[in-house]
Amino acid sequence: MSTAPPVIDRETAAEPLDVAALVRAASADDHRATETRGFIVELMRGERSLDDYTRYLAQLAWIYEALEARGARTDDPDVFDPALARMAAIDADLAALGAPDWRETHPALPATAEYATHLRGLADDDVRYLAHHYTRYLGDLSGGQAIAALVARHYGATSEQLGFYAFDLEGGPVQYKRRYRTAMNELGLTAEEVDALIDEVRASFRFNGAIFEALDA
Repeated sequence: MSTAPPVIDRETAAEPLDVAALVRAASADDHRATETRGFIVELMRGERSLDDYTRYLAQLAWIYEALEARGARTDDPDVFDPALARMAAIDADLAALGAPDWRETHPALPATAEYATHLRGLADDDVRYLAHHYTRYLGDLSGGQAIAALVARHYGATSEQLGFYAFDLEGGPVQYKRRYRTAMNELGLTAEEVDALIDEVRASFRFNGAIFEALDA
């Protein structure tokens, strides 16, 4: 059962908050519940097919289109790095997977449409938007790298079909993730903002879990 988000008392904090660590700890159960859904587990075990991976990626396309619709803004903090954008790579991957017309052949499932609508509604709420930015992009730089390797191994996916996971970032994924977490900590979020961030990160895992359930239906 998921634990409740911690209430942060900045007044009594002896050191600056490690926001990234707080978020990771508070959302660990939600993360685990999402990544152990039947569809994604079977896909990673090689029990599905490349067509199933294509269906999965097409649903992600709707999510990233909504996530990236906000665009880069001149006053954005460093954590909102435009170099992380994935939509162009997803489009290219889907074309290579035989689904260049994914909008017609793979319409958004109800769970996907609900998540995409939610994301578009957060474009002007930087803290809550950050929650999904963090969940998606750091996930791509972490477990996403394992997904790419497994999809290639089990289903013969080529590099042209897995560009979604290929980031051109200085120092590679590990160093970049450290810089990302530092950038989160440097935002100087208030206690209330940290709690809102945690709440929205947990929601993001629930949205993603619902998509996995829909793909398994």
